Amino acid sequence: MSITSALGDDWVPAPDGIRERSAARVILLDAAGRVLVVRSHDVNQPERSWWFTVGGGIDAGETPEQAALRELHEEVGITLDTDDLVGPVLTRTGIFEFFAETCRQHEVFYLARTPEAIEMTDVGWTPAERELLDELAWLSAAELRDQPLEVFPPELPDVVDRLVAGWDGQVRHLGEQFDD
Repeated sequence: MSITSALGDDWVPAPDGIRERSAARVILLDAAGRVLVVRSHDVNQPERSWWFTVGGGIDAGETPEQAALRELHEEVGITLDTDDLVGPVLTRTGIFEFFAETCRQHEVFYLARTPEAIEMTDVGWTPAERELLDELAWLSAAELRDQPLEVFPPELPDVVDRLVAGWDGQVRHLGEQFDD
């Protein structure tokens, strides 16, 4: 499998040669203040594992909100409406190695709340996701801080604490972050 097909067609070379895409993510909180996160690894770095929020690439013709909702449904089987999304509450550009290639992902994060920890499913996972995604979990900010793996964005526990207390209406911009 070539690097291009491993990354997917939505990863396009930028003028500086780095493959990039835009992505939408969901910070889904339950009534206990836990966030839904995914644990994953890279096939080229199987010893390295990390937690991140549900989300992924924005398809052509899709709004960021539509992409966030689609990804939530595909990755964990949860269906929400556009009215359930708040924000965006956070933006960042993550730069990381994936499939042995440097990637740049422009991310916009939305907040959604659910009254309980909804049961999740991996039915919508693609073959690549089945190879790379390891676990789904509802974790508190304290649990994210206390566990030994990396968390992306690294500020996620602080963001969760702030959002649990109530969103102030301000979009937090994290800028460019190197996730390696």
